[in-house]
Amino acid sequence: MSLTVRPVVGRRAKITALGTYVPPQVLTNQDLEKMVETSDEWILERTGIRERHVLAPGLGLSDMCTEAAKKCLAARGMGPKEVEVILVGTVTPDMMFPSTACLVQNKIGATGAWGFDVSGGCSGFVYALEAGVKMVESGAQSKVLVCGADANTRMTDYTDRTTCVLFGDGGGAVLLEPAGEGEIGFIDYVNEIDGSGGVSLNLPAGGSLNPSTHETVDKKMHYIHQDGPAVYKFAVRKMAEATVKILERNGVTGADLGCFIPHQANKRIITSTAERLGMDPERVIINIEKYGNTSSGTIPLAMETAIEEGKLKKGDLVLLAAVGAGFTVGTVLLRWEI
Repeated sequence: MSLTVRPVVGRRAKITALGTYVPPQVLTNQDLEKMVETSDEWILERTGIRERHVLAPGLGLSDMCTEAAKKCLAARGMGPKEVEVILVGTVTPDMMFPSTACLVQNKIGATGAWGFDVSGGCSGFVYALEAGVKMVESGAQSKVLVCGADANTRMTDYTDRTTCVLFGDGGGAVLLEPAGEGEIGFIDYVNEIDGSGGVSLNLPAGGSLNPSTHETVDKKMHYIHQDGPAVYKFAVRKMAEATVKILERNGVTGADLGCFIPHQANKRIITSTAERLGMDPERVIINIEKYGNTSSGTIPLAMETAIEEGKLKKGDLVLLAAVGAGFTVGTVLLRWEI
């Protein structure tokens, strides 16, 4: 391996702590069999999902981010008042405004912090992460809390058998700080958006184009609308292209990676990308079976799975990759320094 490390003016950034959260309520494939015309076998074969978690009524996205943030800060042994910036990658905020970052700041008591939300579909966590990295690298900030989470079940139509089997709720948070002497941390990223894909995966109503009315509710315009084949085709192609590009640009191959942590949208998309990279399946993190697609929450949740399974260790070269609504594509190459 001849890793080419991107030069950074100033200092480098790294992840110093991780915290995750999923709601306790579980919705299994067997539960869905009672709700729509589907089966555990059909869902498992096409998606790899067995169950997903559902946020309880009366709670919002900010509550999940708050729990994840508290765990993250506790893992670092740091108080909330030390946090300088809060970034939240999500497409399911509690409300249109204020931002989820504002709500989380208040709930954890991060007095003095500022922040904002990042809407990147399932790539939201990756995009928010990269924004936070740049803040640390520039020297402007030294403690950036990045959350990635979604409450997808809030916008899922449980009469639509093609989408209701896919989504769950959950997410996580990481803390970004300056890397120490001899540490590499974040190395590179490759991103892309293709707005022509917006028609294939969207939530039609609730914004300024189609504000909420009885008509938009009756037409189910506040639920996820997805052209499954189009999304699948784009995801398979672009996740492979972006991951190959970032590895080649940095002089490494899939064999050099400690682990590959992809967005958990569909098991077949993940395995197809891993095969393109020539990766050992044992080093590809897949936990979609337990959580379903939590959008911006999948990568932090998969990080925790990788740690629990002993597949993510200090010094490992790690590749993150996601494809989401927009369409959006995001990849990150980093050295795990925890």
